[in-house]
Amino acid sequence: MRAHPDPVVLAVEAIGLTKTYPGGVEAVRGVDFTVAPGEVFGLLGPNGAGKSTTIGMLTTTVAPTSGTALLAGHDVVADPLAARSVSSVVFQDAVVDRALTGQRNLELHARLWGVAPAHARSRIADVTDAFGLADVVSRPVESYSGGQRRRLEIARALVSEPRVLFLDEPTVGLDTRIRYELLDLIGGLRNRTGMTTVLTTHYLDEAERLCDRIAIVHEGRVVALDRPQALLARFGEEIVEMRVDRDPDGALAAMRAGGIADSAAFAVGATLTVPVGRRSARDALAAITELGIEPTALTTRRPTLDDVYLQLTGNRIAA
Repeated sequence: MRAHPDPVVLAVEAIGLTKTYPGGVEAVRGVDFTVAPGEVFGLLGPNGAGKSTTIGMLTTTVAPTSGTALLAGHDVVADPLAARSVSSVVFQDAVVDRALTGQRNLELHARLWGVAPAHARSRIADVTDAFGLADVVSRPVESYSGGQRRRLEIARALVSEPRVLFLDEPTVGLDTRIRYELLDLIGGLRNRTGMTTVLTTHYLDEAERLCDRIAIVHEGRVVALDRPQALLARFGEEIVEMRVDRDPDGALAAMRAGGIADSAAFAVGATLTVPVGRRSARDALAAITELGIEPTALTTRRPTLDDVYLQLTGNRIAA
């Protein structure tokens, strides 16, 4: 009789995770999600939403108040050493030693993680080449640019060949050109290694570009979780955004009653966001005019993940 194959072990499982800091500050309030092997998974939300605290609990640097977190089946509380052995993390703040060369930083990391010397030499050569560091790896890190230091941080995390890589705001503080160069490198990680990647970001374009699925986080809770295109699908192909200074809530109610706006439409202050659905933008605007609504400003555009976040929370994902 053929044995049944073992079920695939999830790369990450977060089950009812909470974290309350001294003084009663609830940073994370019951987070649940799973990440499949090889998936690129994003936690999207503004600063203070609970993303970094969630990453801290998953990487054993923050003790959960309650709930369970598993990395490749290893409980981060009950067996933290096993959980660490299958993962690496790149935090927002740099941890490389700036007085040492890039090469020495990589060698020390390999030694700390128990990588055999011969294999470490091969791995270091591979990651320095892949991340464009070969020309600077013999220099002290203090001489690196911000983008070079960030690439070294990620290369360092890859020396131990983790099954799960955590990237906490990997491009924060970088200028636009360097940020996009780094995104290209991060985007190619799965193709080169097949590893699972979990990243936090408040940059909408990063989440949409890199992630297979996104969990939108607001005030310590996951308020939506799906593929980026599925999250955007509720808004269709085009939206009308208008400012109505006189009774915006009444204007939105009138548009709903007239069949112009559906449940995806929303108001934030005096600004109304209305998906046009199957109508053309011109037809939607004509129907709005017929209702006697007089916007002081009006535009049409494609929906973004910020619209998803605004509809769910009433706030913008502000950088």
